[in-house]
Amino acid sequence: MSRHIVRALLVAALLWQIPHARAAEPFTIGFDIELTGGLAPNGRAALLAMQIWAEEVNAKGGLLGRPVQLKYYDDQSNPALVPGIVAKLLDVDHVDLLIGGNGTNVVAPALPVVMQRNLTLIGLFGLDVNSEFHYPRYFSIIPAGGDHPREAFAQGFFAVAAQRTPKPETIALVGADAEFPKNALEGARSLAKQMGLKIVYDQTYPPTTSDYSSIIRAIQATAPDLVFVASYPPDTVGMIRAANEVGLRTKMFGGGMVGLQSTAIKQQLGPLLNGIVDYDFWQPVKEFRTPEALAFLTKYQARAAAEGVDLLGYYLPPFAYAEMRMIAETVTATGGADPAKLADYLRAHTFHTVVGDIAFGPNGEWKQARVIEAQFQGVTSHELDQFRDANTEIVLWPPNLATGEVRYPYTDARH
Repeated sequence: MSRHIVRALLVAALLWQIPHARAAEPFTIGFDIELTGGLAPNGRAALLAMQIWAEEVNAKGGLLGRPVQLKYYDDQSNPALVPGIVAKLLDVDHVDLLIGGNGTNVVAPALPVVMQRNLTLIGLFGLDVNSEFHYPRYFSIIPAGGDHPREAFAQGFFAVAAQRTPKPETIALVGADAEFPKNALEGARSLAKQMGLKIVYDQTYPPTTSDYSSIIRAIQATAPDLVFVASYPPDTVGMIRAANEVGLRTKMFGGGMVGLQSTAIKQQLGPLLNGIVDYDFWQPVKEFRTPEALAFLTKYQARAAAEGVDLLGYYLPPFAYAEMRMIAETVTATGGADPAKLADYLRAHTFHTVVGDIAFGPNGEWKQARVIEAQFQGVTSHELDQFRDANTEIVLWPPNLATGEVRYPYTDARH
């Protein structure tokens, strides 16, 4: 074999290896996630949905010809840890794309870091965290959208109350002293004033609170017609247990309780749930029951027990999965992870997802809100199956999704 032929073969081999080596480099998506702490039930369920998406997209060749790799760290449900994790993902891991964690309290501290670097950020279930910054490259995956997301989050609670006869006249507002409750209570406060309700109690409590009985007693002393609670899972459970121990007397109780969407917490509380009226984002009812949504949930539920996560996955997983599918479309359409191109595409397009069509408004919120309001009725035990088909979580609002009527007042409905 001549030297020319040998040289040609070597060059061909090198040329073949270079693109293949590049193709083998993963496309890394980095984020913080709640694997421990108060938000862990939601965070771990969201992570499984993201992993299912990554497996699906890799089976089809990855993104831009590169296998997708999820790079994540446990933020322990602690907002103080988020900026450090974000910096590590960007400066040490050099991820191709950064996305936000789950929940207002952990999405909010990531946004200033992202703004300093002019990146695009998609946050999961962050309630109106861009209201002060108006950062043009932030986008939110949460149905509390429209022009006033904080009000949209609480709108169903007040809409149900406004239909009662006689109309309620007073309300108590209470929540933890943290980012999410602050935003949710502001929306509730605004709606209460619009409805002409007298606010007879308006207080926050430390996130580290462990005894809620004194709070419930203080609320009861004001004799409110309505009690709106903005809480995260640990204090949601504490408030409900205290309400039952004290014997809270009111006409409606709930509103902004995060955690009641978690299957494990539903099972834990069992009959203590009865009568509570609370927000939700997805239930297997009416037009939500699309073939695409049910197919995803079938795949998710088949793995949930082994992964030790929410067994039904109705709350966060469909939205986390929708977020990742949306990211895949955007990265593919723009040919990479350029922040400006990503933001322009996200703002200009409507995304068809397992949770319905998503289009973003000027502040990165959904153009149209899609929060639902539901009431727990007829919970008789701690068994899983009673929560599977929404037979014990009756959708009250909006009217087009309603599956039943409210039981009122709470004092009677909880028995």
